Formats: sequence, C-alpha cells, structure tokens
Amino acid sequence: MRNVTFSADERIIEAARARARQERTTLNEQFRRWLEAYATRDDRARKAMRVVEELRTTVRTGGRRFTRDERNER
Repeated sequence: MRNVTFSADERIIEAARARARQERTTLNEQFRRWLEAYATRDDRARKAMRVVEELRTTVRTGGRRFTRDERNER
C-alpha cells in the first residue's frame, strides 16, 4: 500500500479526525474508502445502468402504466 500526502485546513482535519473517532474508525480508513469510491464511481454507474437495461427487457407490465404513488410505494 502506498502513502499519499494531502493538505487541508487544520480545523477541517481535526474535525474529520473527531468524527472518525466517533464512528470508531480512523481518518486514514475513511480516506481509503472515499478514494476507492471516487476511483470506481463510473464503473459502479455503468454496472447499475446494465441492471436497469436488463430489467427493461425482462420485466413486463402488460402495458399498464403505474401512477406516481404506485411507483413510489414501499
């Protein structure tokens, strides 16, 4: 694993460290998670769109159009 050095306002860093402690983790761990999400965001979006396209070809409603409330029911 490589080290990365970054610069930010000291107050922001301390606030981030405090939050990480509250979440029982470290600032380094949070940064690693963010970096991975940032680096793979496009790939995840492409995968999600493939699922949507697959569902469009396999899910049939018989032509029925759902109301907005029906589409948002949980």
